[in-house]
Amino acid sequence: MRQLVLALALLPALAMAQNMTQDMVTRDGVTLTQAQETQAEAIGSQLRCLVCQNESIEDSNAKLAAQLRVIIRTQVVQGVPAPSIMNFMVQRYGIFVLLKPPVSPLTYLLYAMPLLALLLGLAAFWFGRSRNAAPGPLDAAEQAKLEELLHE
Repeated sequence: MRQLVLALALLPALAMAQNMTQDMVTRDGVTLTQAQETQAEAIGSQLRCLVCQNESIEDSNAKLAAQLRVIIRTQVVQGVPAPSIMNFMVQRYGIFVLLKPPVSPLTYLLYAMPLLALLLGLAAFWFGRSRNAAPGPLDAAEQAKLEELLHE
């Protein structure tokens, strides 16, 4: 009877332990809770893969991206806040690591490039159009030369 009471008393603790292990996720060799994994994915989706350059580190299969994911997940498990993790990555790899860098003197040219490209395209179109204007009529010497070439 005592064993039955003990087993019934431990049953809720066993169920909680089983639920806790089900909520754990292992990614890139780091085990964390589902909430921590969601936070790590949110941070990783804002960082550029330094190898691929057009993908976030969450989407990349590059080895460097996997190493960065491990760093992020380890820091998330340690309880480091997201802004501190982002600042760490920027200090280590530069502002280029951010997929959406903030507007600052370092990024003015980056954000101005679409407008500059549009203006250069319009200027090229405008000046190119005036050069391709239809030629005027032939003068007498050109007309005589044309007649001479046609009758040969």
